[in-house]
Order: sequence, then structure tokens, then C-alpha cells
Amino acid sequence: MVYLVCYDIVCDRRRLKVAHVLEGYGLRVQKSVFECGFSERQFELVRNQIQRIMQEKEDQVRFYPMNHACQEKALVLGIQPNFTVSDSAIIL
Repeated sequence: MVYLVCYDIVCDRRRLKVAHVLEGYGLRVQKSVFECGFSERQFELVRNQIQRIMQEKEDQVRFYPMNHACQEKALVLGIQPNFTVSDSAIIL
């Protein structure tokens, strides 16, 4: 499944750690927004990693699932990366 992951992390150090985790699974489309392809197991692992990094009283991370129809309907204005994430993508 592809997820749009958005975050608002107060501390620079925690923000960099969260970004580093997400870079292993997808494409940064904006400074604090990633499109990531996760299996169910990967999603649980990433969610747990991020929960250990963030401070729940200060930070926020949102995971929006995007099915294929939603991905096709996405409208991007301006520059766009040449990389797409599909739910069959494997990034090592």
C-alpha cells in the first residue's frame, strides 16, 4: 500500500531521524511529506520506529493510505520528481 506521510516535528534532531526512516521507504515530495510504499509488516515497523522517535505531546505524524485510484487522481502543480512509488516497489 502507498501512504502519504506528513509530519510536523518540533525538534530538528527528531525531525531528521524521522526523515531518515522514511527515506528508506519512499520519495520525499516536500520537506515534510513523503510518498512511501509499505507492506503491512513494514508499515508496523515504521510506525513503531517513528513512535519511539517522536514526542507525542509536541510532534505529529500522519499516514494517509492512497489506493491506486487516488494516486492516479493526484494533481501536482509545479516541479515533480521523476520517481513514482507503487505498492509493488521495493526500496533497499
